[in-house]
Amino acid sequence: MSTPSSPSRADVGELYIGLMSGTSLDGVDGVLSQPAGGQWQTLAHAHRPLPPALRQALLELNTPGENELHHAALASQALAVLCAEVVQAVCELAQVLPAEVRAIGAHGQTVRHRPELGYTLQLNQPALLAELTGIDVVADLRARDVAAGGQGAPLVPAFHEAVFARPDHTVVVLNIGGMANLSILRPGRGPLGFDCGPGNALLDMWCHRQTGHAFDANGDWGAGGRASEDWLADALADPFFALPPPKSTGRDLFNADWLGRWLAPHGVPLDLRDSQGALPPIDPNVARDVQATLCELTARTAAAAVQAHAPDAAEVVVCGGGALNGDLMQRLARQLPGVPVVRSDERGLDVMQVEAAAFAWLAWAHVHRVPGNLPDVTGARGPRVLGALYPA
Repeated sequence: MSTPSSPSRADVGELYIGLMSGTSLDGVDGVLSQPAGGQWQTLAHAHRPLPPALRQALLELNTPGENELHHAALASQALAVLCAEVVQAVCELAQVLPAEVRAIGAHGQTVRHRPELGYTLQLNQPALLAELTGIDVVADLRARDVAAGGQGAPLVPAFHEAVFARPDHTVVVLNIGGMANLSILRPGRGPLGFDCGPGNALLDMWCHRQTGHAFDANGDWGAGGRASEDWLADALADPFFALPPPKSTGRDLFNADWLGRWLAPHGVPLDLRDSQGALPPIDPNVARDVQATLCELTARTAAAAVQAHAPDAAEVVVCGGGALNGDLMQRLARQLPGVPVVRSDERGLDVMQVEAAAFAWLAWAHVHRVPGNLPDVTGARGPRVLGALYPA
């Protein structure tokens, strides 16, 4: 198959590293990949969690604040240092030298995504990353699509097509990171993809504020609650869910302010601290009910997108951190009766490697002057080579 997502045999042997720090803010994933017979082979994967201070700084930079340019510059530098550690780790795991790697595809950390205003901003310090690693860096991968009138997201459907498409049936790839997006892969047709709503971001935020844990492991805490149909109806009234694709979203919309506005009419405080900085007591059962409702929101909006835009789906392949949430996976399966819902592990790629591997592919695409966007997905005026090169 000769598509933009298929390297030629001449490219076999080239090594690329993809780095991804998503809206879930759980850390940086790095994957070392190489083209292999028209497909992609993953050679090594490493993950480094975001240090708490850096995670907090990045969270705060998602909303306007005081002296934010200074804070953004410092956060970018700290993120580049962490990314360099991930690069070193994947090289050591695969026993390759940095000089053997053709390029790094570095996503950076999205702190603003406003394509309707003509911009998207991923904090990154690719010059420092190139200096620290001795490897060419391809960065700023969303801006060119936005400049061409697109959403700048999602960028992964072309990679999903290369890895997960089947010649005889429709496959939906559902990536659940901080936000949830899907790729619809139909035989003989170009992929369709868009963001369908919040993924883990609201779940993680509520869990952290109520339990102190960064996320709800396997969804066990939320599974002890009951989803409220009234609360769900209020959440689903958000205009985003009624928008047709192409569309994208992020923490600009689904953030603490959104969560607070949603909870307030139901008498549930989000973050009303007393003079000692303590949170008010919330009935543990109510707290779990909120978590269960947020989990159901992610499942229903994703399933509704599948049913509306891919009623012929033969399977849904789930990747990203949300695939590790057993409660969420069960809710998805209930919403999609008769459609197998499987983790990407079962289709050959670890759930935590898919997005990073996609950015390795985007680095390959930049190096070979191959367009990395799909106009039917992002709404751009045409295919564009994505990213800017920072030579080592």
